Amino acid sequence: MQTPAVGASEPMFNVPRVVVLTAAVMIGMQLIQALLPSEESLQFLLALAFIPARYSGAAQELPGGYLTAVSSFVTYMLVHAGWVHLLVNLLWMAAFGSPVAKRLGEWGFLSFSASCGIAGALTHLAFHFGEMTPVVGASAAISGQMAAALRFVFAGRPRGEGDLAQVPLESLSKTLTDRRILMVLAVWVVLNVVFGLGAVSIAGAEGDIAWEAHIGGFLFGLLCFGFFDTASKQPVPQQQP
Repeated sequence: MQTPAVGASEPMFNVPRVVVLTAAVMIGMQLIQALLPSEESLQFLLALAFIPARYSGAAQELPGGYLTAVSSFVTYMLVHAGWVHLLVNLLWMAAFGSPVAKRLGEWGFLSFSASCGIAGALTHLAFHFGEMTPVVGASAAISGQMAAALRFVFAGRPRGEGDLAQVPLESLSKTLTDRRILMVLAVWVVLNVVFGLGAVSIAGAEGDIAWEAHIGGFLFGLLCFGFFDTASKQPVPQQQP
């Protein structure tokens, strides 16, 4: 019998399957945009994008009609303004979505991420009601994933992937007083404000950064993650002597 080498059971890139599949769907959507002729590609993007003008009487004139007034709350997360925009989001999702997926499981991760994205769209709508500028990208959902991860990644070091759900979920008061978390939040807020005000542009991504959607997704993730975090509420099995 061979003895496995130390660390052999730990893959170099330990990204959960649901995160990989979600990334694959986003990449597929970007490939469709790239392969379609320019006019059809634009119509495809607009049909899936979240456009505030749909809710001020322009839904019928926009691609997708009235149906997209409902579906675009989710579909806008699957399409991006370009390959750079997509790549940045995939990297952030791998970093922050992975621990959340390991803690919530596949369906919990999907429902939580979708809820963060919907919260981000609603926040953007509140600030830009009636505007025609489309919003695309998974940034609001990923902002919520980051907020959720901050509530447990600093709480303790799990012994393995299966123990991640047993890491205690920090209370909101403790989360918002942890200096490490406050430093991460400060950097994140500054980046959103700087990009949102147009002081810096991201090459390859057209348009401004929808920072209101990012903040809406982040706040939802921070405040509501506990409602989705059922695994950590299960009793820890006791070992028999």
